Amino acid sequence: MHSRTEPERDGAASIRRPPLIRELLLVAGLFLVYKFGRRLANGHTAEAFHNAHRVWHWERSLHLPGESDVQSVLLHGDTLVRAANTYYVAVHFTATVIFLAWLYLRRPEHYLWARRILALLTGAALALHLTFPLAPPRMLDVAHLVDTGQAYGPTVYGAKPAADSMANQFAAMPSLHFGWALMVAIGLIAATRSRWRWLWLLHPLLTLVVIVGTANHYWLDAVVAAVLLCIALNMVHAPSPTSRGTTGAVPRPVPAPRRVGPTRADGPGLVGAGR
Repeated sequence: MHSRTEPERDGAASIRRPPLIRELLLVAGLFLVYKFGRRLANGHTAEAFHNAHRVWHWERSLHLPGESDVQSVLLHGDTLVRAANTYYVAVHFTATVIFLAWLYLRRPEHYLWARRILALLTGAALALHLTFPLAPPRMLDVAHLVDTGQAYGPTVYGAKPAADSMANQFAAMPSLHFGWALMVAIGLIAATRSRWRWLWLLHPLLTLVVIVGTANHYWLDAVVAAVLLCIALNMVHAPSPTSRGTTGAVPRPVPAPRRVGPTRADGPGLVGAGR
């Protein structure tokens, strides 16, 4: 019997991955339910603007910095504001898909954990979108903000919200752009060991600057998303630290070594006979 301790050779593959086709259908189904569910909030224009004035008043009561302070920085140059618009349009969904794909291939246990968290967060966001329709700050007259997507491009939103068949523009709270970005950062920090892994927090930080500076979200949209994410993280059991790393393997037990040489049962005569 070998006495050396070594990890299982199959590493992360020893943790069974869920079937790929099933996962693709599940994630795609959840996304479609969310996209079509958001459209149910269409038509609540008056309520959405009423809630927007309430949120704006709450932020001023809390002495939060004005969204215009961030936007004024982006508007210093066309290149910067277009880069922010592109980040808003392209990075949000793409980064989350890459994150889930990497976890599925390299950290299966963390993938299941992250997928459940994102599903809970997205479901809670949908419920809030339906019960609290909210016009974004770019539509609010008292905010005096520029709709950077329409003014500079690119944008995924139509110029007339009521006629927009691609997206519900009255679903600002919570911001899933920020909530998903924060989960991507937390998931990568939990699933990796690099001393540089904390730099992943730059992704939600940059996302926060973008969503506020482009006038697509209020500060409170990000705050609510963070609170919902914290609740989801406390509802789903996180993978143990031992499952993190390049292999994710559990060491084999070390068998007790066999004694070689005389024992007490051999008696003094046998010891002497060997001299």
